[in-house]
Amino acid sequence: MNKSIIAIIPARGGSKGLSRKNIIDLNGKPLIAYTIEAAIKSNIFDKIVVTTDDKEIKEASLKFGAEVIDRPSKLATDTASSLDVIEHALIELKNRKEVYTYFMLLQPTSPLRNETHIREAWEKYNEENASSLVSVVEIEHSPFKMLVEKNGVIAPLTSWKDLTKPRQTLPKCYMPNGAIYICKVNSFLKEKNIFSIPLKIFKMKKEYSVDIDTANDLKIVQRRLNEKN
Repeated sequence: MNKSIIAIIPARGGSKGLSRKNIIDLNGKPLIAYTIEAAIKSNIFDKIVVTTDDKEIKEASLKFGAEVIDRPSKLATDTASSLDVIEHALIELKNRKEVYTYFMLLQPTSPLRNETHIREAWEKYNEENASSLVSVVEIEHSPFKMLVEKNGVIAPLTSWKDLTKPRQTLPKCYMPNGAIYICKVNSFLKEKNIFSIPLKIFKMKKEYSVDIDTANDLKIVQRRLNEKN
């Protein structure tokens, strides 16, 4: 398809859960390399950029074939919004006279998402005339069965009736797995939201939906990569 799309890979240097996780060694390669390589192999992007504040991440990203946008330190804190990071990258590119119609956000903490997932998500996005698309995994425990606490009061998340309904009668529920987000550049810059209507989902199996945040997540991914090899 002759469509202008850019891959944006956000990778800051700091991390609370797992120190230096974006370049932590994963079976002989830095974590971020898996996402860069999947993006390159998908063969759908006009450009692949990593936005980072970190020199080491920048060097690794360039080594594995991505371009780099230097992120200001104010967008590299624990409280910095990913929406601000995307906006900064798109405006930076726009200032360079590089204009794209779509972007795909690919988080480096999802190394089991591969080039096939990327291609299939892009195909679905186009086939279904979506405004935005997010990759998801079906959840085992329905939120229709959950209780919430608000100001000390316990209440059902949805309704009291849902708490006792047979699970099979409740709608299927999905959680974004952090692997793929697709959005129109103009819509995002106008609304600053990666979820816009009509929103479509790209279902991924649980085995591919690990988002690395802890040492245990890393071990799970290492085991799955070893099984694959």
